Amino acid sequence: MNIDETSNQYQIPIKILKEYENWGFCGTKKKVMGSWEYDDSDLENLRIIMTLHNIGFETTEIETYMKLLLGQQTTDTERLQMLEKKRIEILNEIHSQEKQLDHLDYLRYKIRSHME
Repeated sequence: MNIDETSNQYQIPIKILKEYENWGFCGTKKKVMGSWEYDDSDLENLRIIMTLHNIGFETTEIETYMKLLLGQQTTDTERLQMLEKKRIEILNEIHSQEKQLDHLDYLRYKIRSHME
């Protein structure tokens, strides 16, 4: 499947597919008439990349994660640390937003109590 077909069928932005190609993650050379042909292993890697994008990883973090994943050595510990760090960041954002909601609800309460 070429880049346009992959983008359309799997709803992956062309930008992400080009990053994937530029990072050299397409494994063996799979160029057909100047274009990459994506196989099942590429699609699995792209699924992981999309998941990382969706949970808020920056492009450089995704590249690092994928290099660890696709490297020769076992890197479970390093990748788990990256995921744990992102989880803490997301939880901190959630807690901050919960505090904002508490303040907002307090102000709403004050206005409503004056209306009665």
